[in-house]
Amino acid sequence: MVVAIDGPAGVGKSTIAECAAQKTKFLYVNSGSFYRLITLSVLKSGRNPESKKDIIETARECHFEMREKNLYLNGKQVKDNIHTDAIDKWVSPHSFIPRVRDIVNRDLKKISEQHDIIVEGRDMCTVVFPGAEIKIFLDADLKTRSFRRFQQGVSNLSIEEIMMSLEERDKLDRNKPVGRLEKSPTALYIDTSDLTINQVCEKVVAEIFKRL
Repeated sequence: MVVAIDGPAGVGKSTIAECAAQKTKFLYVNSGSFYRLITLSVLKSGRNPESKKDIIETARECHFEMREKNLYLNGKQVKDNIHTDAIDKWVSPHSFIPRVRDIVNRDLKKISEQHDIIVEGRDMCTVVFPGAEIKIFLDADLKTRSFRRFQQGVSNLSIEEIMMSLEERDKLDRNKPVGRLEKSPTALYIDTSDLTINQVCEKVVAEIFKRL
């Protein structure tokens, strides 16, 4: 079974998906990690992060797989910090590139053939897994999302700067030529602005067990 979760940056997709996966024993897959690792690989290699050719070449060298709930890149378990301001700066424009998305989506689909998964991202319900048994769109207002991202402690930016960054990210994600952020007509919409993590998680888990 595939449970696909979409939503904007900072809405809590990763936390909710991981929580639901623990309760259902499904495999949790964070699609954003794949793009972040491609960006990290570009920066580590010294290639030009503004060169589409360099980015695509790096993406082609990346092979992703999941083993016992852990993400592996080219046969090695991922242990790098992929939530940094430098990666945040480049990951969205890198994920704009259709060929990069094709590469990531290929590996996501391979993983879904081997496991029951809960996978989250921006276009999981609309592009990657349009036939998913369960589709969920998580949302929250910009102020709430900014505060949640600030509380994560992974950024050196102020709340105001994070809010500006997320607002710009929203514009980019909603206007991508491929894989743009939008709600699937068949997805369950959940506004998480006034809900706790546990409350949202229970809604998602209830939907999964209802289908099972």
